[in-house]
Amino acid sequence: MDNTSRSERTRSAVIQAALAIIARDGPGRLTLDAIARESGISKGGLMHQFRTKQAVLRALLDHQIAYFEDFSRRYMVAHDDAPQPNLAAEIATSRETIAKPHSVAMALFSAVAEEPGLMSVTRASDAQKIAAIKAEADDPDLAVLRWSAARGLALTSLLGLCPLAKAERERLFERLLDDRQWSTLPKPAKIKNATGGSAAAPRPPRKKG
Repeated sequence: MDNTSRSERTRSAVIQAALAIIARDGPGRLTLDAIARESGISKGGLMHQFRTKQAVLRALLDHQIAYFEDFSRRYMVAHDDAPQPNLAAEIATSRETIAKPHSVAMALFSAVAEEPGLMSVTRASDAQKIAAIKAEADDPDLAVLRWSAARGLALTSLLGLCPLAKAERERLFERLLDDRQWSTLPKPAKIKNATGGSAAAPRPPRKKG
């Protein structure tokens, strides 16, 4: 085995060991010593790849981003007939983060807890996704609201703050994915006023009860 292959195997083993520790013991128990024990790699071999715990956290974040971007791409290929494919893929990806309680999504919380500055990486990625979602939507605001709702369901579930049962969450995700239930509201028509300018159409009078 050449040095490059050996290095990649070590990195993979370290990442999987770190994920196992986070899932089993929580982010607070993630240390270089714990990773060495979990992976079976010597402390020296571990530090050859990752000099600090922060380097492991960055690798975990990169792994998390790569995992869900791959999931999103595969979802878009499988649902290429969706009216808003970028939005659908992002909603489905949010659902995927809580499909497995010990998924790699926990890596994000570990990284953020230790190194809040790493969030700049995910913010930049999210900004690109939001731009794509807006570009394909007839109603960009409504599309962003749906994205935000899906993200909120995922984050509150991962943090243990969501009061909804699993079946109810799944039903809400399905509704967020169903474009037929999210019709764009028509904009109010404008009429000419006495001065020649435009004004919003008057509201119909209320019916007396």
